[in-house]
Amino acid sequence: MSAAAAPNIDWNTNLFIGGRMVAGAGAPLTVTNPATGQDIATFDQASPAQVDDAISAAKTAFESGVWSDGETRRDILLRLADLLEEHREEFGAAIIEEVGTPANLIAPLQLGVPLAALRYYADMATLDHTRQLAPDTQPGAPSESLVRQVPAGVVAAITAYNYPILMLGLKIAPALASGCTVVVLPSPQTPLSTLLFAKLLAKAGVPDGVVNIIVGGVDVGTALSEHPDIDKISFTGSVPVGSAVMQQAAKTITGVVLELGGKSATIVLPDADLSTALAPIHLRYLRNAGQGCASPTRILVQRDQLDDFIARSQAFFPTVKTGDPRDIHTICGPLISEDHLLRVEGYVERAVAAGAHIVAGGGRPDLPHGWYMNPTLITGVNNSDEICREELFGPVGVVMPFDTIEEAISITNDSHLGLAAAIFGPLDHALETAEKLRVGSVYINGGGATRMDAPMGGFKQSGIGREYGIEALREYLEPQHIQWSIA
Repeated sequence: MSAAAAPNIDWNTNLFIGGRMVAGAGAPLTVTNPATGQDIATFDQASPAQVDDAISAAKTAFESGVWSDGETRRDILLRLADLLEEHREEFGAAIIEEVGTPANLIAPLQLGVPLAALRYYADMATLDHTRQLAPDTQPGAPSESLVRQVPAGVVAAITAYNYPILMLGLKIAPALASGCTVVVLPSPQTPLSTLLFAKLLAKAGVPDGVVNIIVGGVDVGTALSEHPDIDKISFTGSVPVGSAVMQQAAKTITGVVLELGGKSATIVLPDADLSTALAPIHLRYLRNAGQGCASPTRILVQRDQLDDFIARSQAFFPTVKTGDPRDIHTICGPLISEDHLLRVEGYVERAVAAGAHIVAGGGRPDLPHGWYMNPTLITGVNNSDEICREELFGPVGVVMPFDTIEEAISITNDSHLGLAAAIFGPLDHALETAEKLRVGSVYINGGGATRMDAPMGGFKQSGIGREYGIEALREYLEPQHIQWSIA
């Protein structure tokens, strides 16, 4: 392994299988800092045999009963949370290095959410979900029944690159609280912070095999998704990859939880106050350089307000700092790779060639290195255009006018995706509008801080199942009916 020096980070490049740190035996992988273009580390991924080893370790741990006690699960989840908090400076630095996330997102999202998840689901680890049914007194066959909720078994947890520890927490916390064991596969673009978490697993006393972490690309992901000893797959990523995971899981009739893409809309109601709404509208989709599944990049403004909205946006965009993610004032850090930067720029170029206009921002900042793109606001498009249909995963918003609220609702719902939406305006009007949207989450006037007790997931091609809340725990439980005769 070779690694460039990084402040306060003791990188781990070993896999974690059966409670042991193990060097990969597969193809080499290089992880690059997107802010500098410099390589952070090069190491070997998992081999096919190591994928089998990780799944076998998880299955053995599950069947042994070592993870069946709720009190043990609760105590270890709380210990993991305490350890993550104790090492938050190191994990924050690691995420900035490999993801390029601006420093101001570390506390509230990148680490704050997984910390909350570990503690929230720790409290659920000891719950008994069994329910006794009323006696059935049918003549000739009287009986009694109970319904248990039992852990699904071995879970494959496959995470995306943009929020690696957040997604790790959202997947393993409910899975572990339910009594499942886990094999984690982080994105090969940002695996290092997840491998760093393996050190905490060992310190927290997680029994051998209960959590395993492997690294790899498409071949490793396919081997994991198609393996007959995987009982549930939880995947976060793009719609095409989610579709492939679903097809692979179908070979063994394995259940899936899919948190996929979004093309979320913001509806600016005619009676909204633009002086207070403008900054939250833009900052919501620009954070993390637009690399967020629920980013509301389709902005719908009443036609009479459009010119005012654009003028205010033109004044606001120069205040949005793009650059070094270590700077606490930075809003837009780098995109994850040069290929992804070129992909996002391609969408913008094709839109402009077709008649769209960049009315604020645009282009690349004058920086000596890294894969940066300036915040970009586009008009002159309609909802059928490519840039309004496809998820860009970049700092690009489009503004479209509407004449009536019914038209704004129709545009919002006219998408193959349905993850989230935002509404700005008086609460009563916004609530009435929210009820007509075909999306999994609606945020009014900025919403609020992340709630661990409220489910998140999408309609249509934005996914299957839910994360957060009791709904996430239920994804990893299977109902079992037990019936006995009382004749």
